[in-house]
Amino acid sequence: MTGLTRVLDDLGTTLIDLVRGDPGRAVGGVVIHDPDDDQVPPSALVLGVGVRHPAELLGRLTGAAALVVRGPVVLTDDLAEAVDRSGVVLLGLAPGASWTQLAALLRSLLEPDPSETLGGVPSGDLFALANAVSSLIDAPVTIEDRSSRVLAFSGRQDEADPSRVQTILGRQVPERYSRMLAERGVFGHLHRSDQPVHVEGLPEEDGTFCLPRVAVACRAGDELLGSIWAAVREPLTAESTAAFRDAAKLVALHLMRQRAGADVERRLRADLVSTAVEGGAGAAEAVRRLGLSDQACVVLALALAHSHGDDPAAHARLLAERRQVADALAMHLTAVHPRAAAALVGDVAYAILPVSEDRAWGIASDFQARVGHQVLVGVGQVADGLSLARSRAGADLVLRVLRAGRSALPVARVSDVHGEGLLLELADLIAERGDVLTGPVARLVAYDRRNGTSLVETLAAWLDAFGDVTAASAAVFVHPNTFRYRLRRLAEVGEIDLSSADARFAAMLQLRLWRPDGAVPGRRTPPSPGAPPAAATPGAR
Repeated sequence: MTGLTRVLDDLGTTLIDLVRGDPGRAVGGVVIHDPDDDQVPPSALVLGVGVRHPAELLGRLTGAAALVVRGPVVLTDDLAEAVDRSGVVLLGLAPGASWTQLAALLRSLLEPDPSETLGGVPSGDLFALANAVSSLIDAPVTIEDRSSRVLAFSGRQDEADPSRVQTILGRQVPERYSRMLAERGVFGHLHRSDQPVHVEGLPEEDGTFCLPRVAVACRAGDELLGSIWAAVREPLTAESTAAFRDAAKLVALHLMRQRAGADVERRLRADLVSTAVEGGAGAAEAVRRLGLSDQACVVLALALAHSHGDDPAAHARLLAERRQVADALAMHLTAVHPRAAAALVGDVAYAILPVSEDRAWGIASDFQARVGHQVLVGVGQVADGLSLARSRAGADLVLRVLRAGRSALPVARVSDVHGEGLLLELADLIAERGDVLTGPVARLVAYDRRNGTSLVETLAAWLDAFGDVTAASAAVFVHPNTFRYRLRRLAEVGEIDLSSADARFAAMLQLRLWRPDGAVPGRRTPPSPGAPPAAATPGAR
């Protein structure tokens, strides 16, 4: 795990300050503080968004490496005592810096793979690379992508100017400076040339000028991947210019490796998640590699609530939308728990969360509220890491209920739709055995078809109203006397004893499986009295 000292060295006083504590701690991940969840992963770096009284929180962060709160932080005697007693390092986030930016930079800093190096630098470690380039040319540098977003920066940024500080705090070159650079043709020149481009100082709002810049493009063949920008007080020497140009090639290798690694990591994670939730011989190893073998977990099953039909172009949009939602879910969950895993498997995004069932439901509900009503989420039961298949089965069943339109809830647990889930499973069993509709309900269906009557609808309304004729007649828009006549008639035609609890239950169950309007889960055409019900099909509405 990356040490906290490395984090402080790379991010420096530009973003975070050490308030109190021993920075010689290892950092195992980044989590955002949730006041409703006191479970903090070991060695986590906790982002205390909205925390006003850190002394009260420190005592509950058992095992955490550090807590970051919004600065400036006033170190009182009580706060100092709380830090010392908890053993959690207290850090302050610079005013003006965003929590989103800090989280993104921390993850990029903590995730490189030290087992592979490029040019003596761990693969993908752009912060170490920025510091190396800074030492080569003796100037503070930033590494930016094609849209002028800051990917990493070196130390010594205090030697630069306010515009550089604004760039780092906003993780993006300010629009005002980007516009001036574009007007001067700097971006065009930079994109066409593999040589460093010298940029004279731009005017500040107070009438002064910022330091000159030297920039060089980072390319892989003809593809522009990003650029390196150095704040200099005088032009680079010939040796420094050559070193800067060569450094751009090394940065391009790291950017390519980072992009390729992200694709490989996504595929690997999808395979691990799929294997873990399916069970079988490889499940234990997949769970271990995900770091969840010692955790009680909940499986989420998420799917889009709509489809785009059979048009190929619409299908392509649907696939892209599924991928975007799955990526958004993965990002949302990593902010909640560093060991949470999510991946798209077929048309369903599965997630494994090492939290309680109620907590998982709250997380899923929050995500659904953020992305809107286009997703449905099934929440499985709690299971240990080696029996996730049971939790996945529960999540799949809940998702079937939601996609079949048998619940108005967008996010549900097994307990929320237990009855509807049992009916779906019973419909599957009946369809598998080839059972047909028989008894009183079958006779009523046949009579309605021959005579154009509504006896099945009458029976369903009466059962739904618990025998209340007034309420039942209002539901089907007929006079109570007419409704009573139909009740007597259906009892005769169907040969059903409505005073018998068993007869009422059997009729109600059949009406749930063979709906009064003829709709059966997964089938759109009304069945004949002797036809078996079809199994519920995921996605049927």
